[in-house]
Amino acid sequence: MVAPSPTSMMPRTKKTKAVGIPTIDLSMERSELSELVVKACEEYGFFKVVNHSVPKEVISRLEEEGTEFFSKTSSEKHQAGTSTPFGYGCKNIGPNGDMGDLEYLLLHTNPNSISERSKTIAKDHPIKFSCIINDYVEAVKELTCEILELAAEGLWVPDKSSFSNIIKDVHSDSLLRINHYPPVKKGKDNWDPSKLQSNNTIGFGEHSDPQILTILRSNNVGGLQISTQHGLWLPVPPDPNEFYVMVGDALQVLTNGRFVSVRHRVLTNTTKPRMSMMYFAAPPLNWWISPLSKMVTAHNPSLYKPFTWAQYKQAAYALRLGDTRLDQFTRFQKQEASKNETDSHSP
Repeated sequence: MVAPSPTSMMPRTKKTKAVGIPTIDLSMERSELSELVVKACEEYGFFKVVNHSVPKEVISRLEEEGTEFFSKTSSEKHQAGTSTPFGYGCKNIGPNGDMGDLEYLLLHTNPNSISERSKTIAKDHPIKFSCIINDYVEAVKELTCEILELAAEGLWVPDKSSFSNIIKDVHSDSLLRINHYPPVKKGKDNWDPSKLQSNNTIGFGEHSDPQILTILRSNNVGGLQISTQHGLWLPVPPDPNEFYVMVGDALQVLTNGRFVSVRHRVLTNTTKPRMSMMYFAAPPLNWWISPLSKMVTAHNPSLYKPFTWAQYKQAAYALRLGDTRLDQFTRFQKQEASKNETDSHSP
């Protein structure tokens, strides 16, 4: 199944409804835990994890670095390098004109890349900055692998490392992004409210993440919303001590549509700044992505054409933020089967 593809410019016709978002305690018994992970990935593509293994000091050190960087003057921040794609970015989201009320740092998780970027992002203490980034990346990568292995167990995939091995690869294209959403007030010159949606100020427009899995953490300021498969927007309560997990497009393909990538957006706050950190777990650029053999049967044929991660990234950059990229890689068996059946009955 392919997720619906409403654009970020179109308001929802259904009302927002606050319901419980799945919370998974990672200290639970493993067999039950794997079942809960699969259920959350199927129903929401999104869940919260508690009792995780990421040390609090690793989280707090990264938040301190982010707060210090975003408190600098505009000229100082721009010296960190324009986001092409890595470095500092402001308002522009991607190459196709999408805009948001935010600023951000985008980093590749390769240690050498982090080291080079640290020289411009944190000129006074680049080694300290790179160490803090690397510590955080390693901790959330370990958490990601734990979740992916639980998912594989819950799906009864023979090799429980089928998903996690992809991001453990030394050439993984995983990213770390730190978003900062200043409070938006009408009439404030440098953060003029966005007009993307009639009654809301959009900090980051509706989209799904293209990668395998996203591990998200924010400060204690709300704004994140996820869309259910029925088109309802659910506000996500902030929890600075825990992590939220999002299924990405690549994992939807790997599970042959059993897991669904979650569409989400961020609304800005009028009084408090929001800062969030996202680890995007991704394959190497030359890695072929297609449904695992376990997920394909005669009654459930492959929904997707094989593609490399580089091909998918290229497709993603060619589209607007809110577009559904997977439509380009869907086999559309039902339509083809229907056409073949019609052809067979033709005189």
